[in-house]
Amino acid sequence: MKAAMLTEDGKSKGSRPRSTAAAGLASIRFWPAKAKAFLTEVRSETKRVTWPNLAQIRATTVVVIVTVFLFGAYFGILDWAFNYLVRWLLQIGS
Repeated sequence: MKAAMLTEDGKSKGSRPRSTAAAGLASIRFWPAKAKAFLTEVRSETKRVTWPNLAQIRATTVVVIVTVFLFGAYFGILDWAFNYLVRWLLQIGS
């Protein structure tokens, strides 16, 4: 398998074969610059986010807590019903 030589911008240069280890080392060399660019973009995107106010946070938290309790009760009732049904079927079979 032939790997193309990479320039600083990651584009191929010529058709000379290059080992996988050498290509890996070349990509590691540019890692700090890529990481810095990524973190800079994350910071700028975070500044553009519309953050919820305290009233919205409280309202959505209440909705989540109520929903969790309702689903817990629903699945608890289903668990009880299926448990009762299976026990009843096992008693009939024995």
